[in-house]
Amino acid sequence: MSAFVHPQMARILAGFAAAPGVDFKTLPIAEARASADAASIAWNDGAPEIAARETAVRVDGASLRGRLYHPKPGTTLPVIVYVHGGGWTFGSVDTHDGTMRTLAAASGRAVFGFDYRLAPEHPYPVPLGDTLGAIAFALAGGLGPDVDTRRWALAGDSAGATLALAALIQRRDAGLALPAAAALFYGCYAPDFETGSHARFGEGYLLTTANMRWYWRNYLGAALDAPPPLAAPLHADLAGLPPLYLAAGGLDPLADDTLRLADRLAAAGGAFRHDHVPGVVHGCLRMSRELAPAQAMIDAAAAYITERL
Repeated sequence: MSAFVHPQMARILAGFAAAPGVDFKTLPIAEARASADAASIAWNDGAPEIAARETAVRVDGASLRGRLYHPKPGTTLPVIVYVHGGGWTFGSVDTHDGTMRTLAAASGRAVFGFDYRLAPEHPYPVPLGDTLGAIAFALAGGLGPDVDTRRWALAGDSAGATLALAALIQRRDAGLALPAAAALFYGCYAPDFETGSHARFGEGYLLTTANMRWYWRNYLGAALDAPPPLAAPLHADLAGLPPLYLAAGGLDPLADDTLRLADRLAAAGGAFRHDHVPGVVHGCLRMSRELAPAQAMIDAAAAYITERL
């Protein structure tokens, strides 16, 4: 039986199918990034108009680019720290500009995104260290007086959801302040390519199993076969985390990652909401202006977070 594809998703997939295909795995990394990022940035058109300002985040001697989206200038707002996706290999505040603007508009909260250093040049644990450093920067007042760092949340998509979950675990273990809530969109929580969702959707729905193997290899290198718990947080201790909003698309090869995370959170006694969204692919958040289920996913996450802030 064929899988359900939302009609709006079908139109978007037809557009992708009509465009020339690019196998990023075969390109020099700089060329692959330029091509992937250009394709992602095109989806930012039509995003909500939100006041934004650039900032620099110092982490372990590196200067990371950051961007704060503030929907109510002149008002002090809670903040959502956002960790972008892209397989730890691609992505930036530019590629996820539209998603962060949409989340800021839906939540009425400030949203802070940043560029962590990318694999394979900077494999695990560098992206996680940058994520932890960016959170610490925000909570130390680095975003300015119009951000209330006593009230904060965390969010991330795909590889960014994985980094966000690992950051929660690391902060919990270090006895540091945890956010009021976190939203994790279609994360990749362990390098397991034999799940049912990989078998069903690993070809033909944008993200492929072959590309996911490549992303994990970029991130973990030789540690792929025995990843540390924070690199594959599905297998970490999940007790004592803040309430989590989990979402995944019905056509995503990583859908079972989120399902298994929900099962493990339930076993650990954690508070969470799990939305399985039929008919949409991995990476759908960036398509929210053309894809109603993606906008609904952002709205649900925003509501979950704001209720707890």
